Amino acid sequence: MSESMKDRIRELVCEQLGVDGAELNSDSDIVEDLGADSLDVVELVMAIEENFDLEVPDEDAEGMRTIGDVERYVTTRLSPS
Repeated sequence: MSESMKDRIRELVCEQLGVDGAELNSDSDIVEDLGADSLDVVELVMAIEENFDLEVPDEDAEGMRTIGDVERYVTTRLSPS
């Protein structure tokens, strides 16, 4: 994953969840560590869809528990087939 994509994802997380970037690492759990509720998670997924021009099915969104999960998902979806 390019650093710019990783930075973009982390910026989105900070904006959507109102957390400091210094609190984020790949193992940060979006709900447990960053305090997101279900609405926050939906808004984060919508921001990812909008910023990366993706459609994230509900089943995929449920599997994104950590920042690392989000980074891997976006990278996988954007890599050429």
